[in-house]
Amino acid sequence: MAGRGAVAAQTASPGTGKPTHYTDWPHIASPRKVDPQLDARVHDIVARMSLAQKIGQMTQAEIKSITPDQVRQFYIGSVLNGGGSWPQGNKHAGTADWLALADRYYDASMAVDAPVKVPVIWGTDAVHGHSNVFGATLFPHNIGLGAAHDPELIRQIGAATARAVRATGVDWAFAPTLAVAQNARWGRTYESFSSDGPLVHAYARAYVDGLQGHFGDANVLATAKHFIGDGATVNGTDQGVAKVSRRDMINVHGAGYVGALEAGVLSVMASYNSWDDAVDGTNYGKMSGARALLTGALKEKMGFPGFIVSDWNAIGQLPGCSNASCPQAIKAGIDMVMVPDDWRAFIANTTRQVQDGEIPMARIDDAVSRIVRAKLVMGAFDKRPSQRAGAGDASRLQDRALARRAVRESLVLLKNNHDVLPLRRGSRVLVVGKSADSIANQVGGWSLTWQGTDNGNADFPHATSVLAGIRAADGAANVSYRATPDGVDTGTFDAIIAVIGETPYAETMGDILPSATLRHGDRHPEDLAVLKAAASGKPVVTVFLSGRPLFVNALLNHSDAFVAGWLPGSEGEGIADLLFADGQGKPAFDFTGTLSMPWPGVPCPHAGGDLAANWLFARGYGLHYAAHHELPALPLHAEVITCAGSSTLPIFHTLAQSPFSLYLGAGRDGGKVQAVGADLNAVIEWPADQPVFSLRTVQVNTQQDAKSITWHGPGRFFAQSPQPIDLMPLLATHAALQFDLVIGTPAHAPITIYMGCGEGCTRTVNVGAMFAAYKTGRRHAVSIPLQCFIRSGEDLARVDVPFGVLAAAPFSAAFANVRIAADSAGAAAATCPGTVAR
Repeated sequence: MAGRGAVAAQTASPGTGKPTHYTDWPHIASPRKVDPQLDARVHDIVARMSLAQKIGQMTQAEIKSITPDQVRQFYIGSVLNGGGSWPQGNKHAGTADWLALADRYYDASMAVDAPVKVPVIWGTDAVHGHSNVFGATLFPHNIGLGAAHDPELIRQIGAATARAVRATGVDWAFAPTLAVAQNARWGRTYESFSSDGPLVHAYARAYVDGLQGHFGDANVLATAKHFIGDGATVNGTDQGVAKVSRRDMINVHGAGYVGALEAGVLSVMASYNSWDDAVDGTNYGKMSGARALLTGALKEKMGFPGFIVSDWNAIGQLPGCSNASCPQAIKAGIDMVMVPDDWRAFIANTTRQVQDGEIPMARIDDAVSRIVRAKLVMGAFDKRPSQRAGAGDASRLQDRALARRAVRESLVLLKNNHDVLPLRRGSRVLVVGKSADSIANQVGGWSLTWQGTDNGNADFPHATSVLAGIRAADGAANVSYRATPDGVDTGTFDAIIAVIGETPYAETMGDILPSATLRHGDRHPEDLAVLKAAASGKPVVTVFLSGRPLFVNALLNHSDAFVAGWLPGSEGEGIADLLFADGQGKPAFDFTGTLSMPWPGVPCPHAGGDLAANWLFARGYGLHYAAHHELPALPLHAEVITCAGSSTLPIFHTLAQSPFSLYLGAGRDGGKVQAVGADLNAVIEWPADQPVFSLRTVQVNTQQDAKSITWHGPGRFFAQSPQPIDLMPLLATHAALQFDLVIGTPAHAPITIYMGCGEGCTRTVNVGAMFAAYKTGRRHAVSIPLQCFIRSGEDLARVDVPFGVLAAAPFSAAFANVRIAADSAGAAAATCPGTVAR
């Protein structure tokens, strides 16, 4: 392991003796021995392939966008189903439906009219079990598994996931995620096992071994993702810039890739993020175009023998590229390009680029050789999906006992004052909280749908809610449930169990912006209200479900016991197992989980110079029943509204940012108003009888980050807060209302941007001329100084609508990243559009 380009560590992973510190990317000896016969077969196959076949092998298309016959016609190498994509678009598709479609794709790939036939492989985001498939067991998300500190458990979960994936005919899992998350603001924090590199190293090795094994019928191709630094971005911004040293990138964020390569992983997914090494002065740019990392570090220095796949439309983020064309990415080392919808144009563009000499043929041959070798090793050439052992066996979708054990091991007891836990079986218990009977909340994102939204309990037929688990443990007759305890005499119960926390989200939509605090109550005030209403002198046990550690001092103060439940997956009984004693009054199970990431004790961690002062609980903290530890009342820091040093008030960033909500309003002044939800792909025409608007969720900067509005008549699109906000402090910093805009249909009637300051108080700026100068179909950054809204002398001390668009047909535009940003370039001297007071 300390071979070419490596220097032995100064420290070692606990209990392993393995080096953990390098001065260069270490060479990792593959567990797979050199096989001259395999190499000769790969060479023979690639030599007999046409250019069309080769480029087809490098193309991965989404099942919603490609038919089996098109797989045959274009020699496609791989298909995938993105989050929320199922056979025939059926969310409740069964094992047989998945398997039948897998057979159709496979048979089509082997029916090509060519001297050599290469089978297609199907990839899926099986990130905590076979999580796109109806009825599959869902394991705790990675952050919970990290708290278990149990590599053997991880190996078993990997193996169980592989069995489930194979049963549906799919043969490639986009897992494990090996991010070493450093900032809980990141919406993908729950996909990270730990902020500790050595633990991620051990888990990567175990997970890949469980998924891939020796590639029997019950194994699948694993994917180490996302290479590299996705957990290191500034402020935890998804797809952002990692500003870390080379030493940290190799030893901290590269730790998981060392483990994955040690286990023989054969696919790696390149990350969306960029890396700017401020210490060395090297800016590598976006990972998908970073040859020094994909080829130089991963393939050449580390000796990775497999293939690199790009993420969803990631090539389109490289300078000079689009979703359908990016020779830079292929030359950098991307072997297979995930181009979900534009795959046909990508094939045509790449073919031309090879023929013109822009992409060397040697690079194409290397990419295809890596893909073909992996397919041979995984046995893809040998049998169609339905001929493999266990194919179509729906029972393989489930391993509920293993998942329940994983839940028990993942829970972390943060508080247990007066030893209120474990509860006595037979106690009269009141269960409250929005997540007690919500399986969707406990499984989180990447569960049937991409964001984990639009799901109900009926979508998880082989799952147990936390409430059901409590009823099973305590006896159904002893358990009462109310989402809120309003109107309930809580004093008549022996204990109250509150199951609260975050609601589902996934990448980008889960990000907490730098200006926002990590205070859970800022986004979910209903949870603190539930705990306050439950106060009666009886013990309150809080089970907190979340994808990350958050500032919850107020919740802790209102709880006698507090359990970090993370996102436990489908087996809620695993939580109840630890809350109740056995029949003799002794704990049936003890808490063994400890934090794999530190827990914040201030609303804005990292804001100060003393990092230790940011943490309430350090990594490794976790109580056991014998601890007898009393947690005193904690400071609330209620005076912190936004994080220190923040210069931005976020209004809409993929989702409306608390405390704002988005609305559509018919007419210019009054009329009907409808809230705009988080529907990802909804096309809403409202009102239905005589539409004023059509609404779609689209992409302007990143996936599904914008709302596209088409006006069919006069109406308003606006953001509103239930309480007015004082914008005058931001005005003093030359702040501006900013948003990103793509105009679809230019307007003929006037367009105004407005701010509302209560009944009869609206400040309006005419932007018609400004928008008329913008080219349609292109992104434009709009910046309107706050000063423009107060030219008549009124102030902005009580603004409840910080952003509104008033327009009429014909006009359509997409709006993204709406915010008020301080000290904006040129804001102080900017010329305002026409300003009118109403």
